[in-house]
Amino acid sequence: MGALGAAFYYHLTQGCTNNQDRVQFVNRRGSANSSALAQKGELTISSGGKFHSIQASTVCRPDLLACAAAGWLPDVLIVCTQPDQLLPMMGDYVKLLELLYAQSDLESAVGKLPFLVLSSNGIYHERVRRFLVELLEESMLYGRLPDLWSQSMGQIVGKLMRGVTIQTGHREGSGANAVFHAGPPGRTTLAGGDATHRRLCQQLLQSLGGWFENAETAPPIRVEFDKALVNLWSNLLGQLHAIDEHGTFRLLRIKEIYAKSSDRELRELSGHLFSIGRAVRAYRDDEDLDNLHNKTLQVALVSGDHYPSSLKWIDAQLQAGTLTPQLTPTEQWLIDPLTHYARTAGLEAAAQYFASLKQRIELGLASAIASYQRKTAES
Repeated sequence: MGALGAAFYYHLTQGCTNNQDRVQFVNRRGSANSSALAQKGELTISSGGKFHSIQASTVCRPDLLACAAAGWLPDVLIVCTQPDQLLPMMGDYVKLLELLYAQSDLESAVGKLPFLVLSSNGIYHERVRRFLVELLEESMLYGRLPDLWSQSMGQIVGKLMRGVTIQTGHREGSGANAVFHAGPPGRTTLAGGDATHRRLCQQLLQSLGGWFENAETAPPIRVEFDKALVNLWSNLLGQLHAIDEHGTFRLLRIKEIYAKSSDRELRELSGHLFSIGRAVRAYRDDEDLDNLHNKTLQVALVSGDHYPSSLKWIDAQLQAGTLTPQLTPTEQWLIDPLTHYARTAGLEAAAQYFASLKQRIELGLASAIASYQRKTAES
Protein backbone atom coordinates (compact mmCIF):
# COMPACT_ATOMS: atom_id res chain seq x y z
CA MET A 1 0.00 0.00 0.00
CA GLY A 2 1.32 3.43 -0.93
CA ALA A 3 0.55 7.10 -0.60
CA LEU A 4 -1.21 7.43 -3.97
CA GLY A 5 -3.54 4.54 -3.20
CA ALA A 6 -4.35 6.07 0.20
CA ALA A 7 -5.09 9.43 -1.46
CA PHE A 8 -7.46 7.76 -3.94
CA TYR A 9 -9.15 5.97 -1.05
CA TYR A 10 -9.57 9.20 0.89
CA HIS A 11 -11.26 11.03 -1.97
CA LEU A 12 -13.35 8.10 -3.24
CA THR A 13 -14.73 7.69 0.30
CA GLN A 14 -15.33 11.45 0.54
CA GLY A 15 -12.88 11.96 3.38
CA CYS A 16 -13.25 8.47 4.90
CA THR A 17 -16.97 9.08 5.55
CA ASN A 18 -18.80 7.25 2.72
CA ASN A 19 -18.48 4.27 0.36
CA GLN A 20 -16.12 2.42 2.67
CA ASP A 21 -17.92 -0.84 1.92
CA ARG A 22 -17.36 -0.24 -1.82
CA VAL A 23 -13.82 1.18 -1.82
CA GLN A 24 -11.23 -1.35 -0.66
CA PHE A 25 -7.47 -1.83 -0.72
CA VAL A 26 -6.29 -4.93 -2.59
CA ASN A 27 -2.87 -6.12 -1.50
CA ARG A 28 -0.05 -6.74 -3.92
CA ARG A 29 1.43 -10.18 -3.44
CA GLY A 30 4.57 -9.94 -1.33
CA SER A 31 3.93 -6.40 -0.12
CA ALA A 32 5.81 -5.77 3.15
CA ASN A 33 3.79 -2.63 3.91
CA SER A 34 0.50 -4.52 3.66
CA SER A 35 1.77 -7.22 6.02
CA ALA A 36 2.85 -4.59 8.56
CA LEU A 37 -0.51 -2.82 8.42
CA ALA A 38 -2.34 -6.11 8.83
CA GLN A 39 -0.31 -6.86 11.96
CA LYS A 40 -0.99 -3.41 13.41
CA GLY A 41 -4.70 -3.74 12.65
CA GLU A 42 -5.28 -0.18 11.49
CA LEU A 43 -4.08 2.41 9.03
CA THR A 44 -3.96 6.17 9.42
CA ILE A 45 -4.88 8.63 6.69
CA SER A 46 -4.58 12.39 7.13
CA SER A 47 -5.70 15.40 5.13
CA GLY A 48 -5.88 19.04 6.10
CA GLY A 49 -4.55 18.28 9.58
CA LYS A 50 -7.34 15.81 10.39
CA PHE A 51 -6.40 12.18 11.08
CA HIS A 52 -8.57 9.14 10.39
CA SER A 53 -7.83 5.74 11.94
CA ILE A 54 -9.37 2.91 9.94
CA GLN A 55 -9.61 -0.73 10.91
CA ALA A 56 -7.49 -2.61 8.38
CA SER A 57 -9.75 -5.66 8.51
CA THR A 58 -12.68 -3.64 7.14
CA VAL A 59 -10.92 -2.08 4.14
CA CYS A 60 -7.92 -4.29 3.30
CA ARG A 61 -8.38 -7.32 1.06
CA PRO A 62 -5.80 -9.98 0.23
CA ASP A 63 -4.14 -10.16 -3.17
CA LEU A 64 -6.20 -10.39 -6.37
CA LEU A 65 -6.02 -14.18 -6.70
CA ALA A 66 -6.95 -14.72 -3.05
CA CYS A 67 -9.87 -12.31 -3.49
CA ALA A 68 -11.17 -14.35 -6.42
CA ALA A 69 -10.78 -17.62 -4.47
CA ALA A 70 -12.88 -16.06 -1.69
CA GLY A 71 -15.60 -15.07 -4.16
CA TRP A 72 -15.03 -11.30 -4.32
CA LEU A 73 -13.54 -9.13 -7.04
CA PRO A 74 -13.55 -5.34 -7.53
CA ASP A 75 -15.23 -3.75 -10.54
CA VAL A 76 -12.24 -1.40 -10.96
CA LEU A 77 -8.70 -1.91 -9.72
CA ILE A 78 -6.64 1.29 -9.60
CA VAL A 79 -3.04 0.08 -9.72
CA CYS A 80 -0.68 2.34 -7.76
CA THR A 81 2.41 0.15 -7.49
CA GLN A 82 5.93 1.22 -8.38
CA PRO A 83 6.32 1.06 -12.18
CA ASP A 84 8.74 -1.87 -11.95
CA GLN A 85 5.98 -3.91 -10.26
CA LEU A 86 3.51 -3.53 -13.13
CA LEU A 87 4.68 -6.48 -15.22
CA PRO A 88 4.27 -8.98 -12.33
CA MET A 89 0.82 -7.46 -11.85
CA MET A 90 -0.04 -8.44 -15.43
CA GLY A 91 1.00 -11.98 -14.57
CA ASP A 92 -1.52 -12.02 -11.72
CA TYR A 93 -4.21 -10.63 -14.02
CA VAL A 94 -3.74 -13.47 -16.50
CA LYS A 95 -3.67 -16.04 -13.67
CA LEU A 96 -6.94 -14.52 -12.47
CA LEU A 97 -8.49 -15.04 -15.90
CA GLU A 98 -7.26 -18.65 -15.92
CA LEU A 99 -8.82 -19.20 -12.48
CA LEU A 100 -12.15 -17.68 -13.53
CA TYR A 101 -12.17 -19.70 -16.76
CA ALA A 102 -11.56 -22.93 -14.84
CA GLN A 103 -14.64 -22.11 -12.73
CA SER A 104 -17.00 -21.29 -15.61
CA ASP A 105 -17.06 -20.45 -19.32
CA LEU A 106 -14.87 -17.93 -21.12
CA GLU A 107 -17.57 -15.28 -21.54
CA SER A 108 -18.36 -15.29 -17.83
CA ALA A 109 -14.67 -15.26 -16.93
CA VAL A 110 -13.94 -12.23 -19.12
CA GLY A 111 -17.03 -10.46 -17.78
CA LYS A 112 -15.80 -10.84 -14.20
CA LEU A 113 -12.35 -9.39 -14.90
CA PRO A 114 -12.02 -5.98 -13.23
CA PHE A 115 -11.08 -2.89 -15.18
CA LEU A 116 -7.38 -2.17 -14.62
CA VAL A 117 -6.44 1.51 -14.29
CA LEU A 118 -2.64 1.89 -14.23
CA SER A 119 -1.86 5.06 -12.30
CA SER A 120 1.85 4.76 -11.53
CA ASN A 121 4.02 7.50 -13.03
CA GLY A 122 6.01 6.67 -16.14
CA ILE A 123 5.84 5.99 -19.87
CA TYR A 124 4.92 2.35 -20.06
CA HIS A 125 1.38 1.72 -21.35
CA GLU A 126 2.40 0.33 -24.74
CA ARG A 127 4.96 -2.00 -23.16
CA VAL A 128 2.56 -3.26 -20.50
CA ARG A 129 -0.17 -3.89 -23.07
CA ARG A 130 2.21 -5.88 -25.29
CA PHE A 131 3.35 -7.86 -22.25
CA LEU A 132 -0.27 -8.66 -21.35
CA VAL A 133 -0.94 -9.96 -24.86
CA GLU A 134 2.22 -12.09 -24.74
CA LEU A 135 1.14 -13.63 -21.43
CA LEU A 136 -2.33 -14.37 -22.81
CA GLU A 137 -0.83 -16.01 -25.90
CA GLU A 138 1.48 -18.10 -23.72
CA SER A 139 -1.50 -19.23 -21.67
CA MET A 140 -3.28 -20.27 -24.88
CA LEU A 141 -0.16 -22.13 -26.03
CA TYR A 142 -0.13 -24.25 -22.87
CA GLY A 143 -3.87 -24.85 -22.94
CA ARG A 144 -4.72 -22.90 -19.80
CA LEU A 145 -6.94 -20.63 -21.88
CA PRO A 146 -8.80 -21.34 -25.13
CA ASP A 147 -8.32 -19.36 -28.34
CA LEU A 148 -8.94 -15.70 -27.45
CA TRP A 149 -8.31 -14.07 -30.80
CA SER A 150 -11.61 -15.18 -32.32
CA GLN A 151 -13.73 -13.22 -29.84
CA SER A 152 -12.32 -12.28 -26.43
CA MET A 153 -8.87 -10.70 -26.85
CA GLY A 154 -10.28 -7.27 -27.60
CA GLN A 155 -12.54 -7.43 -24.55
CA ILE A 156 -9.67 -8.38 -22.24
CA VAL A 157 -7.14 -5.85 -23.54
CA GLY A 158 -9.95 -3.28 -23.68
CA LYS A 159 -10.14 -3.40 -19.89
CA LEU A 160 -6.53 -2.22 -19.53
CA MET A 161 -6.48 1.57 -19.12
CA ARG A 162 -3.99 4.25 -18.26
CA GLY A 163 -5.00 6.57 -15.44
CA VAL A 164 -2.60 9.51 -15.64
CA THR A 165 -3.09 11.44 -12.43
CA ILE A 166 -2.06 14.67 -10.77
CA GLN A 167 -3.43 13.41 -7.45
CA THR A 168 -0.87 14.00 -4.72
CA GLY A 169 -0.12 12.25 -1.47
CA HIS A 170 2.83 11.27 0.66
CA ARG A 171 3.72 8.84 3.40
CA GLU A 172 5.46 9.56 6.69
CA GLY A 173 7.16 6.68 8.41
CA SER A 174 7.15 3.10 7.22
CA GLY A 175 5.59 -0.24 7.95
CA ALA A 176 3.05 -0.32 10.76
CA ASN A 177 3.91 3.27 11.80
CA ALA A 178 3.18 4.81 8.40
CA VAL A 179 0.84 7.78 8.16
CA PHE A 180 -0.61 8.49 4.71
CA HIS A 181 -1.28 12.12 3.84
CA ALA A 182 -3.76 12.77 1.04
CA GLY A 183 -3.34 15.94 -1.00
CA PRO A 184 -6.31 17.95 -2.33
CA PRO A 185 -8.48 16.34 -5.05
CA GLY A 186 -6.49 15.88 -8.26
CA ARG A 187 -7.63 15.04 -11.78
CA THR A 188 -7.05 11.58 -13.24
CA THR A 189 -7.32 11.22 -17.02
CA LEU A 190 -8.40 7.83 -18.33
CA ALA A 191 -6.94 6.75 -21.66
CA GLY A 192 -6.50 3.47 -23.51
CA GLY A 193 -8.69 0.42 -23.30
CA ASP A 194 -11.77 0.56 -25.48
CA ALA A 195 -14.22 3.46 -25.52
CA THR A 196 -17.11 1.54 -23.94
CA HIS A 197 -15.11 0.17 -21.03
CA ARG A 198 -13.40 3.52 -20.46
CA ARG A 199 -16.73 5.33 -20.29
CA LEU A 200 -18.20 2.77 -17.86
CA CYS A 201 -15.08 2.97 -15.70
CA GLN A 202 -15.21 6.75 -15.59
CA GLN A 203 -18.90 6.76 -14.66
CA LEU A 204 -18.36 4.30 -11.83
CA LEU A 205 -15.43 6.22 -10.33
CA GLN A 206 -17.22 9.54 -10.67
CA SER A 207 -20.28 8.10 -8.92
CA LEU A 208 -18.03 7.62 -5.88
CA GLY A 209 -17.00 11.27 -5.96
CA GLY A 210 -13.67 10.85 -7.76
CA TRP A 211 -12.29 13.37 -10.25
CA PHE A 212 -11.86 11.26 -13.37
CA GLU A 213 -11.91 12.54 -16.95
CA ASN A 214 -12.07 10.68 -20.25
CA ALA A 215 -9.22 11.32 -22.69
CA GLU A 216 -11.67 10.49 -25.51
CA THR A 217 -9.55 10.13 -28.66
CA ALA A 218 -6.17 11.02 -27.11
CA PRO A 219 -3.92 7.92 -27.03
CA PRO A 220 -2.34 6.84 -23.72
CA ILE A 221 1.12 7.87 -24.90
CA ARG A 222 -0.10 11.45 -25.31
CA VAL A 223 -1.30 11.80 -21.73
CA GLU A 224 1.80 9.95 -20.53
CA PHE A 225 4.07 12.46 -22.28
CA ASP A 226 2.11 15.41 -20.88
CA LYS A 227 2.48 14.06 -17.32
CA ALA A 228 6.10 13.03 -17.95
CA LEU A 229 7.03 16.67 -18.47
CA VAL A 230 5.58 17.61 -15.07
CA ASN A 231 7.32 14.64 -13.41
CA LEU A 232 10.68 15.38 -15.01
CA TRP A 233 10.59 19.05 -14.09
CA SER A 234 9.58 18.33 -10.48
CA ASN A 235 11.32 15.04 -9.68
CA LEU A 236 14.35 14.97 -11.97
CA LEU A 237 15.36 18.62 -11.93
CA GLY A 238 14.22 18.63 -8.32
CA GLN A 239 16.90 16.10 -7.44
CA LEU A 240 19.57 18.20 -9.13
CA HIS A 241 18.56 21.26 -7.12
CA ALA A 242 17.98 19.38 -3.85
CA ILE A 243 21.63 18.22 -3.67
CA ASP A 244 24.19 21.01 -3.38
CA GLU A 245 27.87 21.00 -4.38
CA HIS A 246 28.83 19.52 -1.00
CA GLY A 247 26.36 16.64 -1.34
CA THR A 248 23.94 18.04 1.23
CA PHE A 249 20.38 16.99 0.43
CA ARG A 250 17.42 19.21 1.30
CA LEU A 251 13.76 18.53 0.66
CA LEU A 252 12.31 21.11 -1.73
CA ARG A 253 8.72 21.95 -2.53
CA ILE A 254 7.71 22.12 -6.18
CA LYS A 255 7.55 25.92 -6.11
CA GLU A 256 11.11 26.03 -4.72
CA ILE A 257 12.33 23.78 -7.53
CA TYR A 258 10.86 26.05 -10.18
CA ALA A 259 12.31 29.10 -8.44
CA LYS A 260 15.77 27.49 -8.66
CA SER A 261 15.31 26.33 -12.27
CA SER A 262 16.10 28.78 -15.06
CA ASP A 263 13.65 29.21 -17.92
CA ARG A 264 16.34 27.90 -20.25
CA GLU A 265 16.70 24.74 -18.17
CA LEU A 266 12.96 24.06 -18.20
CA ARG A 267 12.63 24.77 -21.92
CA GLU A 268 15.58 22.58 -22.84
CA LEU A 269 13.92 19.63 -21.15
CA SER A 270 10.49 20.31 -22.65
CA GLY A 271 12.04 20.83 -26.10
CA HIS A 272 13.72 17.42 -26.12
CA LEU A 273 10.63 15.68 -24.76
CA PHE A 274 8.48 17.43 -27.39
CA SER A 275 10.75 16.30 -30.24
CA ILE A 276 10.56 12.69 -29.05
CA GLY A 277 6.80 13.03 -28.59
CA ARG A 278 6.41 14.13 -32.18
CA ALA A 279 8.48 11.19 -33.38
CA VAL A 280 6.21 8.66 -31.63
CA ARG A 281 3.06 10.63 -32.56
CA ALA A 282 2.22 11.62 -29.02
CA TYR A 283 2.16 15.17 -30.41
CA ARG A 284 0.89 16.29 -33.81
CA ASP A 285 3.11 18.12 -36.27
CA ASP A 286 0.90 21.22 -36.05
CA GLU A 287 1.20 21.53 -32.24
CA ASP A 288 3.22 24.37 -30.76
CA LEU A 289 5.99 23.77 -28.21
CA ASP A 290 5.58 27.13 -26.48
CA ASN A 291 1.87 26.53 -25.96
CA LEU A 292 2.49 23.06 -24.53
CA HIS A 293 5.30 24.35 -22.30
CA ASN A 294 3.24 27.18 -20.84
CA LYS A 295 0.08 25.11 -20.30
CA THR A 296 2.06 22.35 -18.58
CA LEU A 297 3.85 24.85 -16.36
CA GLN A 298 0.49 26.18 -15.16
CA VAL A 299 -0.62 22.64 -14.30
CA ALA A 300 2.63 21.90 -12.46
CA LEU A 301 2.45 25.02 -10.30
CA VAL A 302 -1.00 24.10 -8.99
CA SER A 303 0.79 21.68 -6.64
CA GLY A 304 3.48 24.20 -5.69
CA ASP A 305 3.38 23.38 -1.96
CA HIS A 306 3.76 19.64 -2.57
CA TYR A 307 7.04 17.78 -2.06
CA PRO A 308 7.80 15.66 -5.15
CA SER A 309 7.43 11.95 -4.47
CA SER A 310 10.98 11.12 -5.55
CA LEU A 311 12.49 13.67 -3.16
CA LYS A 312 10.42 12.25 -0.30
CA TRP A 313 11.58 8.76 -1.29
CA ILE A 314 15.24 9.82 -1.38
CA ASP A 315 14.91 11.51 2.00
CA ALA A 316 13.44 8.36 3.56
CA GLN A 317 16.05 6.10 1.95
CA LEU A 318 18.89 8.38 3.09
CA GLN A 319 17.72 8.32 6.68
CA ALA A 320 17.24 4.56 6.57
CA GLY A 321 20.73 4.09 5.14
CA THR A 322 19.39 2.19 2.11
CA LEU A 323 19.78 4.76 -0.66
CA THR A 324 21.80 3.66 -3.69
CA PRO A 325 23.18 5.95 -6.45
CA GLN A 326 20.57 4.89 -8.98
CA LEU A 327 17.47 6.49 -10.46
CA THR A 328 14.26 5.83 -8.57
CA PRO A 329 11.85 3.42 -10.34
CA THR A 330 9.66 6.34 -11.39
CA GLU A 331 12.49 8.18 -13.14
CA GLN A 332 13.81 4.91 -14.60
CA TRP A 333 10.47 4.36 -16.33
CA LEU A 334 10.61 7.87 -17.76
CA ILE A 335 14.24 8.23 -18.77
CA ASP A 336 14.75 4.75 -20.24
CA PRO A 337 11.70 4.85 -22.57
CA LEU A 338 12.52 8.40 -23.67
CA THR A 339 16.13 7.48 -24.43
CA HIS A 340 15.00 4.38 -26.33
CA TYR A 341 12.43 6.30 -28.38
CA ALA A 342 14.97 9.05 -29.13
CA ARG A 343 17.62 6.62 -30.39
CA THR A 344 15.06 4.66 -32.44
CA ALA A 345 13.88 7.91 -34.04
CA GLY A 346 17.44 9.09 -34.75
CA LEU A 347 17.19 11.96 -32.24
CA GLU A 348 20.70 11.53 -30.90
CA ALA A 349 20.84 14.97 -29.24
CA ALA A 350 17.72 14.15 -27.21
CA ALA A 351 19.07 10.69 -26.33
CA GLN A 352 22.35 12.19 -25.13
CA TYR A 353 20.51 14.84 -23.14
CA PHE A 354 18.50 12.33 -21.12
CA ALA A 355 21.49 10.00 -20.73
CA SER A 356 23.46 12.94 -19.37
CA LEU A 357 20.66 13.87 -16.95
CA LYS A 358 20.65 10.29 -15.66
CA GLN A 359 24.41 10.42 -15.10
CA ARG A 360 24.20 13.77 -13.30
CA ILE A 361 21.43 12.49 -11.02
CA GLU A 362 23.32 9.33 -10.11
CA LEU A 363 26.50 11.29 -9.38
CA GLY A 364 24.46 13.63 -7.19
CA LEU A 365 22.93 10.72 -5.30
CA ALA A 366 26.39 9.22 -4.71
CA SER A 367 27.52 12.58 -3.34
CA ALA A 368 24.45 12.80 -1.08
CA ILE A 369 25.08 9.30 0.29
CA ALA A 370 28.74 10.09 1.03
CA SER A 371 27.83 13.40 2.69
CA TYR A 372 25.13 11.83 4.85
CA GLN A 373 27.49 9.02 5.92
CA ARG A 374 30.20 11.56 6.87
CA LYS A 375 27.80 13.62 8.94
CA THR A 376 26.41 10.51 10.63
CA ALA A 377 29.92 9.31 11.50
CA GLU A 378 30.87 12.73 12.87
CA SER A 379 27.83 12.85 15.11
